Amino acid sequence: MSKKIIITIDGWSACGKSTLAKQMAKKLGYVYIDSGAMYRAITLYFLRNHTDWTDKSAVKDALKQVHLHFEFTEKSQQSEIILNDENVEYVIRDLVIAEKVSEVATIADVRKFAVKQQQRMGSQKGIVMDGRDIGTTVFPDAELKIFMTADIPVRVERRFKEMFEKNPNITIEEVKSNLEMRDYIDSNREVSPLRRADDAVLLDNTDVTMEQQLSFALKLVKEKRAAMAMQDA
Repeated sequence: MSKKIIITIDGWSACGKSTLAKQMAKKLGYVYIDSGAMYRAITLYFLRNHTDWTDKSAVKDALKQVHLHFEFTEKSQQSEIILNDENVEYVIRDLVIAEKVSEVATIADVRKFAVKQQQRMGSQKGIVMDGRDIGTTVFPDAELKIFMTADIPVRVERRFKEMFEKNPNITIEEVKSNLEMRDYIDSNREVSPLRRADDAVLLDNTDVTMEQQLSFALKLVKEKRAAMAMQDA
């Protein structure tokens, strides 16, 4: 039986991090944890409760009321985010949340809150987690780290298709503007900015199919497990 490991997938918005992470978790029999969904759920709570996230004490008080966990649902055949006993998996994909989540995610207390929960979820290993600082901050000692990127036009097109299904009134210009704003905020924030970990494997999927990237990622897992087995021998 192969030792369970922690796999982190970081990268820019709309690179397909969640898609790859879910596929890998399914193939490996691992638990998939969507860190982005956690920040989106916190943002949803703040918006619903009119929390002033520029006020440190207001943020701390609000976070005491936020309870997050993931539940596997039969309908989608995947883990979905639960906020205070409500499944908000689809609510958090709205553009209103997308426009505010990077702001909320820059707040030190919010990141501290989320990271603590993420580390608790990963304590037993056997997880695939995607986000922006998973390999650098949450699990700096993860056995396998992947950093995903893709050209901006490709990412815009992917995100537009995803959001158009839920909101046919959205324009490609809105999506492009939102992505560029998120890229800037994610890479320039003071707390845990988006960056590639020194030991992360780069995966540029601009011209790569989902099947090809999954094959590449699973090959990395196989190689990592083989190397670990040799070390233990």
